[in-house]
Amino acid sequence: MHILQFVGKYNTNEIKRSENKMDYINAFWVGGLICALVQILMDKTKLMPGRIMVLLVCGGAVLGALGLYEPFLKFAGAGASVPLLGFGNVLWKGVKEAIDTDGFIGIFMGGFTASAVGISGALILGYVASLIFNPKMKN
Repeated sequence: MHILQFVGKYNTNEIKRSENKMDYINAFWVGGLICALVQILMDKTKLMPGRIMVLLVCGGAVLGALGLYEPFLKFAGAGASVPLLGFGNVLWKGVKEAIDTDGFIGIFMGGFTASAVGISGALILGYVASLIFNPKMKN
């Protein structure tokens, strides 16, 4: 049975939107374009990978602050939210919401609150992977 036939009586836009193949195509080519541009930046400049990552996170925060990231996110979906640009935008949203509710102290709390689950997941899964695969230090 097709998913839309099963949940057709609920008439939710999210289920219908998830069935749109164009969403997957847009996510794929936008995410690929971001990765290709970053690869070109790494190959053609002397910037170190850490600095490029900081540029991406800051770029996502600036695009969020200017109000340009939300339309981009609606168009590209996961292709825009998964790369480091999306992490910068999440940090910006968290800081903005925390400033609105807590005032000045929100500058320091918001980013941690908004991104805690993602950071915790990365740390825990990284630790589990190190237990499974026995990492070795380079000489």
